[in-house]
Amino acid sequence: MTIIPRDNVPSEAILPTSYGSFRIQVFHEPSTGFDHVAMTLGDMGGPDPVLLRVHSECLTGDVFRSERCDCGPQLNSALEAIVEKGWGVLLYLRQEGRGIGLHAKIQAYHLQDEGADTLDANLMLGLPADNRDYSIAAEMLNELNVEDVNLLTNNPEKVKQLQSYGINVVERTPLIVGVNDTNRAYLSTKGLRMGHHIQNEDL
Repeated sequence: MTIIPRDNVPSEAILPTSYGSFRIQVFHEPSTGFDHVAMTLGDMGGPDPVLLRVHSECLTGDVFRSERCDCGPQLNSALEAIVEKGWGVLLYLRQEGRGIGLHAKIQAYHLQDEGADTLDANLMLGLPADNRDYSIAAEMLNELNVEDVNLLTNNPEKVKQLQSYGINVVERTPLIVGVNDTNRAYLSTKGLRMGHHIQNEDL
């Protein structure tokens, strides 16, 4: 067996999933030390805007299927939508807890258990309501030669940031899924206090 220098091996591969077969590619962010993931399907140079989901890591929702949030259903629905369309990109960013990290996120959950909403819980910890930065997402899209996108999101800040970094958000497609009795107040707070495109009638 020949040992191959790791620098000579691309960090990309075919990833068969229950949704379909994607190409997975890892992008390292030196400033944070995080490895972010791009899941692509099809040709990125097509005539239509690329269907794009920029998804921030949520261990509790994505892995443990927590009903406190809508993250898991959003991830699943985005992958299904990309497969249904036949091409698109999902960026999985290591920005747990809206960028405050897992430890602080669970602390915020504790405060929510005591009555705080999702915004105030962060502020009570001395942390921003949302600490995410999407510059790495724009860099990843540039590497993938993606310019025009149809963004699956309810978050206007995500649209604003991507556009500021040179990504042309041609369309925004709502992604309101996974509403339940446990997360209804959480989603309402995101709509009423954080400016997300979520109306009471959606809940």
